Amino acid sequence: MSRRTWKTLNHDVVDCQLCPRLIEHCRSVARQKRRAYQAEDYFGAPVPNFGDPTAQLLLVGLAPGAHGANRTGRMFTGDRSGDWLFRALHKAGFANQPESTDRQDGLQLVNCAITNVCHCAPPDNKPTRAEIQQCQPWLKSLFTMLPLRVVLALGGIAWNASFDYFKSTGQWQRGRPRFEHGGLQKLENGLHVLASYHPSQQNTFTGRLTEVMLNRVFRKARRLLED
Repeated sequence: MSRRTWKTLNHDVVDCQLCPRLIEHCRSVARQKRRAYQAEDYFGAPVPNFGDPTAQLLLVGLAPGAHGANRTGRMFTGDRSGDWLFRALHKAGFANQPESTDRQDGLQLVNCAITNVCHCAPPDNKPTRAEIQQCQPWLKSLFTMLPLRVVLALGGIAWNASFDYFKSTGQWQRGRPRFEHGGLQKLENGLHVLASYHPSQQNTFTGRLTEVMLNRVFRKARRLLED
C-alpha cells in the first residue's frame, strides 16, 4: 500500500460516523476526562490504523481503550495493554522502541501494522455485533491492500472477526477454528493466522497472559515471516 493510500484510509476511518452510540461515547469520555489526564486534550474519535503501510504482519485487536487510544489517538498507546504489546514488539524487532506514550514519541513499527476490530472506544469495552460488522470494511481494506504474510489476532473477538472475513471471501473453507493462545492456521493462499490472548489487564494481572507467552507468539510470527 502506498503511503498516500494509507493516509487516505486513515483519514476516512477518523471521519467515520456510522455508529452513533460509539461516537457519542468517545466524545463523552473526552469531555469527562479521568482525573490523571485533566490537562490533556483527548482524541475522542475513531482511532486510525498505525504502523508500516507495507507491513507483512498485521495485529488485530479489539477496540481502543477509553483513556488509552481514545485519549492519545494511536492504537494501544497510553494504557497498560500497550505497555505489554510494544515491549514485545520491540523485543521481536518489530518496533524501534519499547515504549508508547503519545503520537509524538518517535515510535515506529517495522514490517508491522496494528488495527482493531472496532475503531471506536465502546462502553464497557464491548462493541455490539452490529458495530463490529459496521467496522469490518476497514479491516477488509487492510486484508486486501497490505502484502500480508501473517495476521496475529489479539483475543477471541479479533480471531472470529478475521475468520468471518476469510470465510466470506473463500480463503477459509472449513468451520471457524477454535481460538486458543498460540494457535496457528494457514489459509489456502498461504497466509498464516496466529492467535494470542489480548494483553488486557484482565489477562495480564491474572497471569493468564505472561510476558514469556506473549514474546513466544511474536517469535513465532518472526519465524513465519523469515521462512
